[in-house]
Amino acid sequence: MVNVSFLSHLISNLGYSITIAFLFTKINKANVLLRAEKRETKDIIILAFFFSMLAIIGTYVGLDFQGSILNTRNIGVISGGLLGGPYVGFIAGLSSAIHRVIISKGTGTSIPCAIATFLGGLLSAFFYFKSTAKNRIYLGFILGFIVENISMGLILLLAKDYIFAKNIVNNIYLPMVFTNALGISILILIVQDIHEKSEISAGKQAKLALDIANKTLPFFRESESLSSVCKIIALSLGAKAAVITDREKVIAGFSIEKHQNILSPIRSENTRKVLKTGEILVVSNDKDKNIEDFSYISKNIKSCIILPLHEKDIISGTLKIFFDTTEKITEQNRYLIIGLSNLISTQMEISKIEKLLSLVKHSELKALQSQINPHFLFNALNTLASYIRTKPEKARDFIIDLSNYLRYNLNNNLNNVELIKELQQVNSYLRIEKARFGDKLNIFYEIDEALYNTEVPSLIIQPLVENSIKHGLLKKREGGFVKIIIKKIEAGLAINIVDNGIGIEQSIIDNLDKEINENIGLKNVHQRLKLLYGKGLNIKRLERGTEIKFEILSKKLGGKKND
Repeated sequence: MVNVSFLSHLISNLGYSITIAFLFTKINKANVLLRAEKRETKDIIILAFFFSMLAIIGTYVGLDFQGSILNTRNIGVISGGLLGGPYVGFIAGLSSAIHRVIISKGTGTSIPCAIATFLGGLLSAFFYFKSTAKNRIYLGFILGFIVENISMGLILLLAKDYIFAKNIVNNIYLPMVFTNALGISILILIVQDIHEKSEISAGKQAKLALDIANKTLPFFRESESLSSVCKIIALSLGAKAAVITDREKVIAGFSIEKHQNILSPIRSENTRKVLKTGEILVVSNDKDKNIEDFSYISKNIKSCIILPLHEKDIISGTLKIFFDTTEKITEQNRYLIIGLSNLISTQMEISKIEKLLSLVKHSELKALQSQINPHFLFNALNTLASYIRTKPEKARDFIIDLSNYLRYNLNNNLNNVELIKELQQVNSYLRIEKARFGDKLNIFYEIDEALYNTEVPSLIIQPLVENSIKHGLLKKREGGFVKIIIKKIEAGLAINIVDNGIGIEQSIIDNLDKEINENIGLKNVHQRLKLLYGKGLNIKRLERGTEIKFEILSKKLGGKKND
């Protein structure tokens, strides 16, 4: 039969142990120590001291029964070993076993109980390496059951008065085994549950931070879109408003109360303080001196957090987030918001770098595409002058072709254009050249008509055709042909330009990446392609002529202009 009063007393003592352990885990340092995979010596000492005290308290609050003590000592020992590690289990078992002997009341139970407690520390130390978050609760129950049975067996084995010892065991066996085994499982369950909730909370915070990062990232590309960043932050955090300032004024903001104009010069002394010191500041609307931080947002604002934004090592502005209660600026939210301020600082700095690179890239492309061959214009005008005297009708067509050619160069030097328009430019150029050289020049096309509406960088084909004619065909007395082949490939378009001229010199191929002061058309296109796609022209000298290959990558096009 179970002694109900004994069981009731032990359950009450179990409540003490669980309460103490629960409060211990609420200490941030203790929580960190219990979750750590590797611990320093001082950390082990702290945990060993706590679980030793928990075991000793379990003895002190125990109930005396004929010189034996109904206790919850092994809860502290075995839980300490499974949660704190082998050293913690060993120290807790040894120290509480010594304590049990010291407070002996002269009965024969002290030594058996001390031995069992020490063995409990050793067993928990050993099984720590075999425990996981999933099996630790069950392992604790089994170890508690085993250790209490060892204790009862040693009492019977080592007792001088077997009948007396048997009477003690009959009365305390079930309450002791049940309470300690169950108590160990409950204590481990509570500690792990606190850890899991902390991890879940941290995970939610991390997910929220990542969600905000993913949502805000596209808006850092343009400064006017920073207000969208503020909106995402405010709505994600349940805030009433969020603003971003530079050192003098609010440059972006969002308020739930849409009628509010929050773009204004900085008027808050608290904001100026953050800009000066770089410290994070939390202010609440409970004192008149803080009122300037809230009045221009809403009368309902009760608190805000102001964080510095950095550009390199310089404070470049602030992030201010406003709440309608003081409770929303919790420690967890505070850390999250600090992370967001770091994110915003980094993204604003990256966006500035990207804009600088874009400007450099833009200027490089513009410089490259502005290099129209003046000899071509000179020769074209001479041909026009000749036609005006001898062939007026052809002169009219020539002027149309020349005007189309020049207009295309002037209007599209930084635009993507449809492939069909680029080919029309090639035709305009060829008609001008054929007006000079007649049947010495021939052009052939192998083009998938389905690609005509595909966008390509402007002035990317004509300079290569010009190069083939000028340096390949016209150096042959009989002239020759240029063939343009354009096919669809998985990555985008593959463009081949083949001529049967005298063939390109290897030295020209080898010097493509050098400064543009000769072979302007060829190097021009090669360097533009490298700027746009990272890969330039692939040129090969043939047995008769030259082949030029390159690719236009679809992912770089996307139907956008001014790429």
